[in-house]
Amino acid sequence: MRKKKKKKTGKITLEDYIIAVKKANREAELSEFSGWRRTTSIHKNKKAYDRKEEKKNIPDE
Repeated sequence: MRKKKKKKTGKITLEDYIIAVKKANREAELSEFSGWRRTTSIHKNKKAYDRKEEKKNIPDE
């Protein structure tokens, strides 16, 4: 015997609402700017170690 699958109801959960709002907000943000815009940029942590930033501050001798 096969198990019966649960039928999906039309209820919107809190998680679905949050995902939809985030997606709509991102689309609105991208439409504000003209031209090409990177969509996969991430926020860089200020405290994270970055060797290149450290080397920029060293004066050449």
